[in-house]
Amino acid sequence: MNTYKKTAISVGVLFIVATVTNMLGNLSIKPILDAPDYLIQISANENLMIIASLLVLISAFASASIAIWLYPILKKHHKALALGSVGFRLMEGMLIIIGVVALLSLLTLSQEYVRAGASNASLYQVSGTLLQTVKTWAGQLSVLAFITGAMMYYYVFYQSKLVPRWLSGWGFLGAALSLASAVLAIFGLLIPLSTVFILFNLVILVQEMVLAVWLIVKGFNQSAIASGSAKTATN
Repeated sequence: MNTYKKTAISVGVLFIVATVTNMLGNLSIKPILDAPDYLIQISANENLMIIASLLVLISAFASASIAIWLYPILKKHHKALALGSVGFRLMEGMLIIIGVVALLSLLTLSQEYVRAGASNASLYQVSGTLLQTVKTWAGQLSVLAFITGAMMYYYVFYQSKLVPRWLSGWGFLGAALSLASAVLAIFGLLIPLSTVFILFNLVILVQEMVLAVWLIVKGFNQSAIASGSAKTATN
């Protein structure tokens, strides 16, 4: 198995890991965070909160690793965009980590709230709202970072034909819909992780799973790899 095939398989697996862990982590605790008595519910579901945080943390590292693994191949076709995709997906990973820190801080706050009982309840509520806001904003900004990085490598994919153009074009469409959902959420016109929000992001979600399977099974277009290597040698 050559290096390019190993890279394609690794990237495909990372796409699946990043998507599955992020969805499982966030969706599993959404009912708890949305509950009116979420500070009590969080403390009562401590193990679930910790597991969800670990899953989301894994997704952060997997998301950042995708662009890092792609960089050696993409730079042969467009070094600036290859480097840009690494930067934005690293930014995405850092923002996701900030969201995880806010989530674990909510767990600590919830435990202290339950111990304190009715004493200083309003202070705990304000602190909880603040941490929820931090988590929400970190999530929304991570989507913007993801979209920017994804558009960069989908452009290189499309120009280089490393993967079929219908697949990279599908990625552009999905990224555009995700961008629309992120902008609407930022302006308060759409609730993050609501049904409509998920539908807006369903196109890129399905596309990334198809791309992942394609990379694992088919790998990169060998003629495009050869073209990129020849271009690098010439330069």
